[in-house]
Amino acid sequence: MPIFMDRHDVRDATAEAVAAAHQEDLKVQAQHACKSLTYWYDEQRGTAFCLIEAPTAAAVRALHRDAHGLIPNVIIEVNPSTVSSFLGRVTDPEGAAGEPIREAGFRAIMFTDMANSTEITHSLGDAKAQSVLAKHHEIVRQALLAHEGREVDRAGDGFLTCFASVSQAVACAVTVQRGFQTYNLSGAGPVKIQVRIGLGAGEPLTDGDTLFGSTVNLTARICACAEPGQILAARVIPELSAGKSFGFKRHGEVNLKGFPDPVELYEVDWAE
Repeated sequence: MPIFMDRHDVRDATAEAVAAAHQEDLKVQAQHACKSLTYWYDEQRGTAFCLIEAPTAAAVRALHRDAHGLIPNVIIEVNPSTVSSFLGRVTDPEGAAGEPIREAGFRAIMFTDMANSTEITHSLGDAKAQSVLAKHHEIVRQALLAHEGREVDRAGDGFLTCFASVSQAVACAVTVQRGFQTYNLSGAGPVKIQVRIGLGAGEPLTDGDTLFGSTVNLTARICACAEPGQILAARVIPELSAGKSFGFKRHGEVNLKGFPDPVELYEVDWAE
């Protein structure tokens, strides 16, 4: 049976009220051939996201209408493995047992892209190039592990990753760049490795029909704008990093493919 995620605007609700609504869903779910799996609640932004196994999106609406009357603003069908990759779970947290879940669906996104990988393959040959690529993967994954990042997807020489907080994402990006700097200065490899990094952040459902779709697209475009060895970030990143020990400088407004208006970008200062 398909699995759907929906979005509710619940700006004036409490965590207890959202938990009570979830319990009402559980009481009537069988009447609509649905199974309410879990939810995420962001008190700061006033949003809740439900994950429901259901025959159709209409059944999800009917379930919520009969349970508590809170009709979702958006409903999309999702892949449970994708939900798990971004949000870490597809069921209630262990030990929740009806208690309010105070876990936001908001995530920071980091894209990395290895520069000049094609040239490296041509100059070194496939075997040596694979060893360079393996070192690249190792450095990125060690940084993800150190900063509680999740590897969502990997395409050749790049990573799509996510974090529960913006500060974790920025710290990870800095660790990645410093890791490659250390590796390059050591002279241990046949060539130097440089990466571009893009940072963005957003909620699971904002528009379209893809989980974190607009945020992922924006972050990918930002990454493509970065120079090798550079970290570029959407404006939301420095805004949510206030009080942290990160250095940002304004990069300027950039026209990005697929986005009608110029996007203001910031560069992360990752020097020691």
